[in-house]
Amino acid sequence: MHAKLYGIPGSHPVRTAQLMLDHKGIAWDQVDVPNVLCRPFLRARGFPGPTVPALVLDGRKVQTTVAISRMLDAVRPDPPLFPADPERRSAVEEAERWGNEVLQPVPRRIAGATVVRDRSGIASFLERPLLGMSPRMVAATAGPIMAVSRRINHAGDETVRADIAGLPSLLDHADELLATGTIGGEELNAADFQIATSVRLLLLFEDLAPAVGGRPAAEYARRVVPHYSGHMPNVLPPAWLAPLRA
Repeated sequence: MHAKLYGIPGSHPVRTAQLMLDHKGIAWDQVDVPNVLCRPFLRARGFPGPTVPALVLDGRKVQTTVAISRMLDAVRPDPPLFPADPERRSAVEEAERWGNEVLQPVPRRIAGATVVRDRSGIASFLERPLLGMSPRMVAATAGPIMAVSRRINHAGDETVRADIAGLPSLLDHADELLATGTIGGEELNAADFQIATSVRLLLLFEDLAPAVGGRPAAEYARRVVPHYSGHMPNVLPPAWLAPLRA
């Protein structure tokens, strides 16, 4: 069994898919696709939606981390991504939903606000050339694409400033999920891979790391995602970061 994964370099949902494949012991190769341009690229390859991660496994095509987690449990039940106990499974599914719908968009939008101010961090997320261009060249020419991405992701300044102000509450919830044992157990589950990647990405922002780093969720994210290439410089307005210091 071998998977082909289509993904944007540095994408935290793509990292989630990679970790779930590793958890299942399924070998995979990744085809890197550029931000924004992934939409026509995926349609040309028969995927119904515009988003990554997009996975081909045994001829089946599936997109989104939530759909991938269920498909992987169907084709290779062990080790499971969801508990067998119905009550525990329901808790994991709800945590996965929260991680996907509520937490996941936040670092994506903050990244959009960061790179429009300083694109130097883009190259650090690229581990190999993209479309034949070196990481440095990709960063140098990424301005128009990142502007479009920011519009698609509704990452305007007002929204991102609200995201940062709400970040302590989101991290509180992640810490609560750890305290209840919904995530962070000896056997990792789908919610672990969904949530840990977002927290791990937040730790790569110089602006955010001081507020995130001392929390239980940060230690947990480093355990689940020990390696995550990338670095975002300190460029966001100090007034935006004030709620993190309160």
